[in-house]
Amino acid sequence: MDERARTGEVHRQTGETDVRVRLDLDGGGEAEVNTGVPFLDHMLTLVARHGRVSLLVQASGDLEVDDHHTTEDVGIVLGQALRAALGDKRGIARYGWAYAPMDETLVRTALDLSGRPYCVYDVPVPVAKVGTFDTELGAHFFQSLAYAGLMTLHIDCIRGENAHHLLEAAFKSFALALHAATRLVHDDVPSTKGTL
Repeated sequence: MDERARTGEVHRQTGETDVRVRLDLDGGGEAEVNTGVPFLDHMLTLVARHGRVSLLVQASGDLEVDDHHTTEDVGIVLGQALRAALGDKRGIARYGWAYAPMDETLVRTALDLSGRPYCVYDVPVPVAKVGTFDTELGAHFFQSLAYAGLMTLHIDCIRGENAHHLLEAAFKSFALALHAATRLVHDDVPSTKGTL
């Protein structure tokens, strides 16, 4: 098995945001998250806890405009940090899937750390906002993460009504699937091509 530290740290600064992410795939679920977007902070903390990764996210952005640029760029930088932590992907399971129930809600995530970015996000949310968070940003976050992280990602709502539950179950199911996909289970690169 690969015994290197599976960590990634990325800093990205633009005219709209300044985002720093440190990810440890073999961490213990600790999170230090401050994006200026409270609901996003809550969701990223869930990713750390249920994905059993250690996650540091520090972000500042043009929140006076809205939460869009910050949410998008956190997704991008988290995806880049994931790629850095995975390295050549030797030994990983590669595929992960999970269901997350939350009261009346059930959401499924399936992902492939394939090197081929694609995102299908089918989690209809019946309201425009949860607190001050635009619910459409859930889809945008995962699209940004999938493309920057070079993963194929499918997140589907099986059933659900409550907006908070729908988004929370999406993030939790993603965390569980990511944990499964990043586990070290053999000694080679999991592809007949020999590379991912």
